[in-house]
Amino acid sequence: MKKILYLSMIVAVLFACKNNNEENTEVAENQNEMETQDAYTSFGEKINDEGVLSKDEMMEKYQGMKLGDTVDVKFTSEVNSVCQNKGCWMRLNMGDKESFVRFKDYGFFMPKDIAGQDVIVAGKAFVEETSVEDLKHFAEDAGKTQEEIDAITEPELSLSFLSHGVLIPEKQ
Repeated sequence: MKKILYLSMIVAVLFACKNNNEENTEVAENQNEMETQDAYTSFGEKINDEGVLSKDEMMEKYQGMKLGDTVDVKFTSEVNSVCQNKGCWMRLNMGDKESFVRFKDYGFFMPKDIAGQDVIVAGKAFVEETSVEDLKHFAEDAGKTQEEIDAITEPELSLSFLSHGVLIPEKQ
């Protein structure tokens, strides 16, 4: 009788754990799903399209920044490229430069096929020095040739952005 009782308890615990894992998986999948709001597809935290700076206005802010400065801002620009491994970063067109955008806590990723589209990003803009090692890693992620990767020999000051939310306009 004791064996049946113990066996019943073990089976009950296994089923309880299995159901909990399924619920956790569903929650994790739902957090990574994109949401559609108004005329935008939203990634990360919910943001809106109010108070958005143009890329030229944002470039003026970047030009006034020194290494270590940060500014909370929302701006729009065209996507030049996206990490082709999993969409964990993107580069935005800033005229003759690019802004390198990463996502807060790697909590969300971008579609890999949005190069050429305009986006709205919200978060912290800053200027940082990017190491040769990181530059080579990003070049590899972007699918650059080995020759292009090997040509990277010096660190560079980068226009950077840590985004907590992104809006991509719906295609009409």
